[in-house]
Amino acid sequence: MAPRLITFTSFFFFFLLHHSSVRSLTRPTGFTTDLIHREYSPLSPFYDPSQTKFDRLHNIIHRSFSRLSKLSSSPNTIQSQITSIPGEYLMNVSIGTPPFGILGIADTGSDLTWTQCPPCIQCFKQNSPLFNPKNSSTYKNVPCNSRPCAAVGTATCSPNNYCGYRYSYGDRSFTQGDIAVDSFTFGSTSGRPITIPNVVFGCGHENGGTFNEFSSGIVGLGGGPLSIISQLKDSINGKFSYCLVPLNEQSKTSKINFGSNAVVSGSGVVSTPLIAKSPSTYYYLNLEKITVGNETLEVKASSNARKQGDSEGNIIIDSGTTLTVLPPDLYSDLESKVKESVNKDPTNDSQGLFSLCYSIGDNGEVQNLNLPNITFHFTGADVDLTAAETFLEVEEGLVCLTIVPNDELSIFGNLSQMNFLVGYDLVKKHVYFKRTDCTKQ
Repeated sequence: MAPRLITFTSFFFFFLLHHSSVRSLTRPTGFTTDLIHREYSPLSPFYDPSQTKFDRLHNIIHRSFSRLSKLSSSPNTIQSQITSIPGEYLMNVSIGTPPFGILGIADTGSDLTWTQCPPCIQCFKQNSPLFNPKNSSTYKNVPCNSRPCAAVGTATCSPNNYCGYRYSYGDRSFTQGDIAVDSFTFGSTSGRPITIPNVVFGCGHENGGTFNEFSSGIVGLGGGPLSIISQLKDSINGKFSYCLVPLNEQSKTSKINFGSNAVVSGSGVVSTPLIAKSPSTYYYLNLEKITVGNETLEVKASSNARKQGDSEGNIIIDSGTTLTVLPPDLYSDLESKVKESVNKDPTNDSQGLFSLCYSIGDNGEVQNLNLPNITFHFTGADVDLTAAETFLEVEEGLVCLTIVPNDELSIFGNLSQMNFLVGYDLVKKHVYFKRTDCTKQ
């Protein structure tokens, strides 16, 4: 996994594979697969039916804060061995010939895809069988003097001239093993899985920390050279998109689209440029203004950005991070404008996680609070969020603003992206937004 700031959100994706009529992807095409939220979906192995909706929400919020702190403290370089805590969605993918299914944490803030492999010097407990490279006729180790090995940044070299890797995550989890290539098979909602040959990934022989028995590793969806997205770039014309269903609609599944299926078009589409910055793992956008109700707030460049002449690309978009994160000064102004709109005094959050909360009483009538819409004005794209998308009921009778301050990093998180079709075009270098009912995708 590449260096990272927080958690898609995080968000985790779960690919549902169909093993009939597999076809090889040798020219540009399109396919769509399901994404399953790690905490909320009954289809996730992490799902705990004994938990309340508030238990689940607190779990993802705590992970989001942990991810944020680690992303902010990590050195701003692709060569860093410290990467962020993984995100909120799971993905099923198959590796090898014949295809062997694994369940990984899908992460737009990570590049290297890896899974546990025998022989295990140290492996965390995993309920499903481990991928064994000896059973795949298409598995190959990557030599040290190769582009994939150079892209690892912290690569090691064995006496046999095979490339190795080691990554440490923000929560002190780690993985170490061999860099290899093999065929990857992705499930499709059409019922015809897609096979991609010669995908670079990590075969981890030493893995530990906070990983648990339900997953096998990481599926990297970042923008760096080793990510699945970058490796499939020619086959999918550099396009992918996703549509995330709201947390309270998890009887429906979110979707991730690739290639021609990922085109975002039609009425209401807005787009903003992707800004090239380091580390290349993250997807940077330029946020110009925020409107709260009828009041507009200008986004000011930090003193450090002004000194470096680097005010462009001042926020990352991340499906793995739950919360949206803003600089403290901007957040303070936003909070003040929200308070001016609401006809009620704020209430303290008993867990101390959020700065701005309101009591809605036993009747739960949020509309009586007069919560304002909040619009994020990216360069060329205005993304309007309703109160239902910026406030969440975090405990019985208490709603809180899900935008939080941070000194180091700004993030447009997954709660702000739900019920939007969000498309990435890495050729045209743009991100697209279209208001969509994601439960109907």
